Amino acid sequence: MAHEASGEWRGWRAAAEEALYGKRGFYRRAEGPAGHFRTSVHASPLFAVAVARLLCRVDEALGRPAELAFVDMAAGRGELVARVLGALPPDVAARVQAYAVEITGRPEGLDPGIEWLGEPPKRITGLLFANEWLDNVPVEVAEAGPDGVPRRVLVRQDGSERLGEPVTGAEAHWLERWWPLSGEGARAEIGLPRDTAWADAVATVGRGLAVAVDYGHRADARPPFGSLTGFRSGRETAPVPDGSCDITAHVALDACALPGARLLTQRTALRALGITGARPPLSLASTNPTAYVHALAHAGAAAELTAPGGLGDFGWLLQPVGIADARLGDALGDLFVDVADHEEH
Repeated sequence: MAHEASGEWRGWRAAAEEALYGKRGFYRRAEGPAGHFRTSVHASPLFAVAVARLLCRVDEALGRPAELAFVDMAAGRGELVARVLGALPPDVAARVQAYAVEITGRPEGLDPGIEWLGEPPKRITGLLFANEWLDNVPVEVAEAGPDGVPRRVLVRQDGSERLGEPVTGAEAHWLERWWPLSGEGARAEIGLPRDTAWADAVATVGRGLAVAVDYGHRADARPPFGSLTGFRSGRETAPVPDGSCDITAHVALDACALPGARLLTQRTALRALGITGARPPLSLASTNPTAYVHALAHAGAAAELTAPGGLGDFGWLLQPVGIADARLGDALGDLFVDVADHEEH
């Protein structure tokens, strides 16, 4: 890497950007994210079933357009988009144009009908779905020094850190509004680049719905020492910006939200989409053992996706664009909670 020999001190945003997306970065590796951590997409095909149902509801809210777009942001190796297409009813699938957005090259064997892009298409009508994307948008880390002043945390390629200059300007304003530090040693990830990235993604939707799914937190429950961490080969590890591991931090989803957004947990969202984790009746075991075993496996997979303390605690940020609230409510149900007291950044 360019900074390998220098031991240069840099902010976490620049260091993570190179470690993740540089020429030899973590996300350039052939094995892809699935080789190092397990997302909801990899946990169960039911996740794609739920997303397909959501796409069908968006289709209904849009009045069943002649072409319906599905955009899979940070598509990995295309696992989600391929499964969503396979789970759609034929009449909807026939009108869907699917896009996979990823920085790496197109994987072999992917459905040729899926367009593989380096950035999202412009002015779509349909659903843009970003699963575990925003947590990998690099951000600066701030820490309150002995004087209580938030200072930029600087890092070298070996992961060692020291405090730099005070945080100023728009970043200081963001901290004050969204994540004020309580005292010496308190840390925060400055989510401004994620707010911008999400606003840019939403701007590509002409009419429809944009959804971001990530581990996140709200203003009343920020982690006092931040959440920056690494993952390698399925295990959590120290975040070392040398390209050897994923570097991630939970997302301040309430800061990303634009006016009209809804925030809810994955548990609530998936239950609204029919993924409940309810066990089948025991009587089914005697009348139809094969169906019982299948239903039991289905319930187990659904339970993992909705489990408190696990995948069920993911946040879903839903951003409608150009759809009347009443029509959207009719199509999506009434379980989506409005973001309270949202203010522009």
